[in-house]
Amino acid sequence: MTTGRTPPATPVDQGGLSAWTAISPIDGRYTERLARLGRYFSEPALMAGRCRVELRYLQALDATGCFEPLSVQEHGRIEAGLAAFDDADYARIKELEARTRHDVKACEYFLVERLQLSRPWLVHFGLTSEDINNLAHTLLLAAYRQAEQLPLLDSLIETLRGLALAWAACPFPAHTHGQPASPTTAGKELAVFMTRLARQRDRLRHLCFMGKLNGATGTFAALLAARPDHDWLSFSERFVTDLGLVPNPLTTQIEDHDTWAEYFDITRRIVGIVLDLDVDCWEYISRGYFRQSARAGEVGSSTMPHKINPIHFENSEGNCALAQSLLATLAGRLTHSRMQRDLSDSTLERNIGVALAHQHLALLETLAGLDRIELDREACLAELEAHPELLAEPFQVILKQAGVADAYERLKAVTCGAKVTRHDLLAVLDGLTLPDELRGRLAGLCVASYVGDAERLCRRACQAVEQA
Repeated sequence: MTTGRTPPATPVDQGGLSAWTAISPIDGRYTERLARLGRYFSEPALMAGRCRVELRYLQALDATGCFEPLSVQEHGRIEAGLAAFDDADYARIKELEARTRHDVKACEYFLVERLQLSRPWLVHFGLTSEDINNLAHTLLLAAYRQAEQLPLLDSLIETLRGLALAWAACPFPAHTHGQPASPTTAGKELAVFMTRLARQRDRLRHLCFMGKLNGATGTFAALLAARPDHDWLSFSERFVTDLGLVPNPLTTQIEDHDTWAEYFDITRRIVGIVLDLDVDCWEYISRGYFRQSARAGEVGSSTMPHKINPIHFENSEGNCALAQSLLATLAGRLTHSRMQRDLSDSTLERNIGVALAHQHLALLETLAGLDRIELDREACLAELEAHPELLAEPFQVILKQAGVADAYERLKAVTCGAKVTRHDLLAVLDGLTLPDELRGRLAGLCVASYVGDAERLCRRACQAVEQA
């Protein structure tokens, strides 16, 4: 008997993940573009990171001389654990977690099982889960910043620099409050975004992440109870420093995440600048200042075949909005914890990758949009020449300098809200006693050349970014 219902299609395999199980577009529609981020933000990546911190801790404990030395074989098994972590390792940890209902404890049991130490109690000795968690998360964040985020940002900045240099001297319509304003150059306007992003890149690059390793309430109590003769504070600071982080010696059970918040805020500012760029590029395309190149086989509309939609900038806008919201939540909430510890940060931490994936996709989309735009120089010049009233600014400034006290009012009376011709502007000079040289100078002004020092500003900014 038929029901009239269409049976579901066979799920499409996407690298081991069924398309029918991907709730988020990050793991569905965009999986091919973002899958590489899984090495930093997936649960297996976090489990591997936790294990690496535990193993490094074992090595550091052995170096203190407080305990009987590990054997050569035990060191070999530790090194093997540091060198590799595979799907079978992750699966075993998840089996253990199903029983423990505690992820870090499952990592501890896994390592005890894998390492077969003569003194298995050395694994996770004197630590709390957050000693491992804060270091693992932070090392993954730092790795993502270095290997993925900064190179992508560099690529965007370099793309803007190339366009800015190419269009440094190209006259370009400007708008303030949405109204025609004193002209600029296309290169100078893109150089503004380039410079803003470069400024945030420097802050991102030089941000130092902090980490802690100091026990259940940040006092080294368990370690001192076991070995009161050892300087665990100095040990902790050396250990965190050796991981490439800045020690945070004074904490509650959790590291305060203040440097995480700084990182999220810098990233959010980057996203905000990209969003600003997206909106302006969209407007310039809409007004005909930028043209988009056609791509073979690409469809802009299901019914209007002429269209080339600015979809990359629009997609970037949407991802910017999501990233900004999530990053603001992370920055604002992860720095709070009830008294010495509550667990509300755990779920937030598991969504760090979601926020950064939307940020990452936004930058990729903006790059794709920039890759297909070209300046329509003729359209820009036509737009400028259609607005001779833009010369009212230099007219009134020059006349003021010549002693015409009411120059602004004279120009306003002729141009404000009116359709103006060059003849109308020159008529303002009638009845004024002016040197012939000055009249000739005013008559020779051209909207397209009234761009001030825009070209030099653009080229100087590009040079500074290149040398940074």
